[in-house]
Amino acid sequence: MNSFGSIFRVTIWGESHGASVGVSIDGVPAGIKLSAEDFAEDLARRASGRRGTTPRHEPDQPQIVSGVYEGRTTGAPLTVLFENTNTRSGDYSNLVRQPRPSHADLVAQRKFAGANDPRGGGHFSGRLTLGLVAAGVVAKRVIENSEFAFTTRIAEIGGCADESRFDEVIEAAMREGDSVGGVVECRVDNMAVGLGEPFFDSAESTIAHLLFSVPAVKGVEFGAGFEVAKRRGSENNDLIINANGATATNNDGGINGGITNGNQLVVRVAVKPTASISSPQMTYDFEQNQITELQIKGRHDACIALRAAVVIESAVAIALADLWLRHRSRH
Repeated sequence: MNSFGSIFRVTIWGESHGASVGVSIDGVPAGIKLSAEDFAEDLARRASGRRGTTPRHEPDQPQIVSGVYEGRTTGAPLTVLFENTNTRSGDYSNLVRQPRPSHADLVAQRKFAGANDPRGGGHFSGRLTLGLVAAGVVAKRVIENSEFAFTTRIAEIGGCADESRFDEVIEAAMREGDSVGGVVECRVDNMAVGLGEPFFDSAESTIAHLLFSVPAVKGVEFGAGFEVAKRRGSENNDLIINANGATATNNDGGINGGITNGNQLVVRVAVKPTASISSPQMTYDFEQNQITELQIKGRHDACIALRAAVVIESAVAIALADLWLRHRSRH
């Protein structure tokens, strides 16, 4: 399904080279101040322009087509639309017979019996994350009174954790017609205690569900993550140091038993290298029934992680907004 959430319910729609993409959100409380200008900062964080991002530039002007009246949310479903104005669909004509390795081209064809829109990846394109960012802006407004504070950064690119060398790593890949992945870290301070609905809607499972829906995400960890498997309990336990539940360490990443404990929420996300690379690849051609050389055309990111940080933050915000509204409904 293309919808997520229990109370704060988000529906993503559109295709990369269709007329428009966007998001519809049900469950937004009435009376929240919201205008098109409120989306500008986060949309700018997602925009291309930096070296290593796609040359495709879209104005991405949000059009609020429902759910807002005189600058405030109405409580009715809120829809935000973005027009697609800069497409080159011809660049993708060869990918129907010769799908891109590690991309959704082939599985989308098979699942939808060839009726899917293949241009620019169609509904499976990173272009659809625009709607997630828009929903993230609204989500942050919903939980604004909670004082949650988001800090998101790119922690690694191409296995390098030295931020001063990120550009060098990306340039090296671009010279070879290749791409690199990265790790995005999102931290949330001033967290409330009690968010999460165990078993199946725990804080971790709800956040991870959304994060794994983001194209190119292949791994999610909370707190110390996979490192905990190497430790003893005496090393890993977060000792409680005051009556508020603050802990001396934060190996659990701010979550115990699927419920936020009030300490800093810490989540890291592995973003794979962009599948669309300009370097020739030997892969199967379904018309010729043999392996032939594939040359991918089009405009693609050499490091999608550069624009993914705000998408990851938005996904976390959406999950927290839904959990926050569910938690409030209990009281």
